[in-house]
Amino acid sequence: MKNKLVSIATDRLLDGVSNLITVARQKVAISLNAELTLLYWSIGDFINKELRSEEISTYGKQILATLSQELTKSFGKGYSYTALTRMSKIAAIIDRENVATLSQHLSWSHFIELSGIDNETKRLFYTQMCVAEKWSIRDLRKQCDGMLYERTAISQRPEEIANDALRTLGSNGELNPDLVFKNTYILDFLNLKASFSEKDLENTIINELEKFILELGQGFAFLERQKRLSIDTVDYYLDLLFYHRKLNRLVAIDLKLGKFKPAYKAQMELYLKYLQKHDQQPHEKSPIGLLLCSEGNTEHIELLLLGEKNIKVAQYLTELPEKQWFIDKLHRAIAIAKENQEKY
Repeated sequence: MKNKLVSIATDRLLDGVSNLITVARQKVAISLNAELTLLYWSIGDFINKELRSEEISTYGKQILATLSQELTKSFGKGYSYTALTRMSKIAAIIDRENVATLSQHLSWSHFIELSGIDNETKRLFYTQMCVAEKWSIRDLRKQCDGMLYERTAISQRPEEIANDALRTLGSNGELNPDLVFKNTYILDFLNLKASFSEKDLENTIINELEKFILELGQGFAFLERQKRLSIDTVDYYLDLLFYHRKLNRLVAIDLKLGKFKPAYKAQMELYLKYLQKHDQQPHEKSPIGLLLCSEGNTEHIELLLLGEKNIKVAQYLTELPEKQWFIDKLHRAIAIAKENQEKY
């Protein structure tokens, strides 16, 4: 009995003390990262101020090269010419207050990666998503390479609206659906043949459900396929039903071959009304519908879904296109949105 009591007490102490040490180490790591980040920012800011005058700025490269050599002699690695120019660049595009706040969540490597994004809205998008989704530097690079911003609905919004939504995410953590849903999904992992049916597509998605969810994004949970919706003795079948934890909503997904058609919108509205009446829980927000079509027709979607918040339309691709394809599509979508905004 004595040995058993000693063993139990020891295990309890070990768990408790181990937890205290782990939490303390995490706090120290966060504090150290924040202090180091602020140091690098301060160095960059000081350099920018000192080299501001035209007379000195002419010799900026030479001065930084010499400064790098002297700092390396005194303080070791970490103060190369490239490192100093990065500090200078980051200090020029991000103010101290934001750096102090973000450094509680992001490493200096994150700041370096983000500083390479010239578009301010795009940089804000990746910054806020890094914090909200707890992306590692590897995750950030992967999402940038996969052109997540260009594929997310927020990129097609007017700059002012997009920035407001991103700042809201940063201030209260509230996730805007435009940050969750993409306008293009890459389903190249399905390995579908050149000619396939909607049923083939659905079956293959179920077989590759994990990869499909990864492409949808974080927070999605699969609930049901071919969900039966009985309305006035007529049975309808919803292809896929998901739930998004952070949005706190059911997500209805319907798979379509070809381009988006106006009738799809009416059908999805019926599905959402049914889900809202029969499946939505008291604590949940209203369901969202996602129509996945194999071909894009941006203007139809823009005209028919103006002001809609609960129906999203996106194109899915079974092969990965060149990056320029996404850029061109984004530019077309923005141009159409601006044109329609001027009309209405």
